[in-house]
Amino acid sequence: MSERVLIFDTTLRDGEQSPGCSMSLAEKSRMAHTLRDLGVDVIEAGFAASSPEDRAAVAHIAHAVRGVRIATLARCVQEDVELAMAALEHAEAPRLHLFLASSDIHLEHKLRMSREEAVCTAAHHVRLARTLCDDVEFSAEDASRSEPAFLVRLFSEVIAAGATTINVPDTVGYADPASYGALFALLRREVPGADRVVWSTHCHDDLGLAVANTLAGLEHGARQVECTLNGIGERAGNAALEEVVMALRVHHRRYRLECGVNTRRLYPASRELAAITGSLVARNKAIVGDNAFAHEAGIHQHGMLRHRETYEIIDPEDVGVPGSTMVLGKHSGRAALRTRLAGLGYSPDDAALNRAFVAFKRLADTQREVDDKDLDRLMRHLQTAERVS
Repeated sequence: MSERVLIFDTTLRDGEQSPGCSMSLAEKSRMAHTLRDLGVDVIEAGFAASSPEDRAAVAHIAHAVRGVRIATLARCVQEDVELAMAALEHAEAPRLHLFLASSDIHLEHKLRMSREEAVCTAAHHVRLARTLCDDVEFSAEDASRSEPAFLVRLFSEVIAAGATTINVPDTVGYADPASYGALFALLRREVPGADRVVWSTHCHDDLGLAVANTLAGLEHGARQVECTLNGIGERAGNAALEEVVMALRVHHRRYRLECGVNTRRLYPASRELAAITGSLVARNKAIVGDNAFAHEAGIHQHGMLRHRETYEIIDPEDVGVPGSTMVLGKHSGRAALRTRLAGLGYSPDDAALNRAFVAFKRLADTQREVDDKDLDRLMRHLQTAERVS
């Protein structure tokens, strides 16, 4: 029996905070509709108190996008909470997302607040938020660098105050899978009322471990994942939505977790976001990069031509990619060349294929990729040379 994981998408908030990824109101609205159609459970539309423009975007999305929960971030400050709720006024299903730092380094150097003051501040504002909204999430910023015993106390108080979702962020990408998973196990075991709330992950990729840490959290009881399309976000980015979703799908027997994402919309959504932000997707990016289903090496191409699963663990069509690509370059072999030539209408015998392969290799040494036009010219040249001889 599979359990359900909620996908909390923060592309429009944490993702937009990534340098160079800012969006206009119209662009955020367009992406919000795309995320709704993708099948995420929660869209964090922005940080309403951060600026009038962000507040307007949150309010517009809350009014225009139906069929999905709309959230906005707020500090544990009364004005933030009130502005956030005002922006969510017309949301079909609003969520207030409150946060307060919990690590000693943040409390001392950023907030200049004691632990006792932090607990009182968090609980007070969660109670305030619950008078305005039934769905209140609380995040302990920099939780992965916080003392676990203090987190137990902090989360106990905010749950008692009415928080319905508890987020345990790896804000600076410090955690590793073992420690992050163990933290969830400890919190779910030690926090009173832990069984009454949804536990959530929020991982950054500073050490390249955001997705691995997210999966570790899920293994130890988290049932909400905070993530972004293409993994955009502060510094090295957030856990990539497409990677988490497909890891759960490929390893379903292990995790036995499901989500509502329509995976066939992943690639189109990824490309739409890249077009809007101008932040290009790396060619070797998992799931949605240009090379994710592209094969150049001759050994790989030969295996792929025999049976796709020799070198692909995901059917490209399952993530919205039309199909695998055989890239012809200097590493390619005869099998891939013969297949591509057949697609162009050429059926050389073994001797002609050998001549074509020698000419192809010479050409491939001078350019990174040989396309269909190059092959057509090459074959026409060889055929002309044969007639002349």
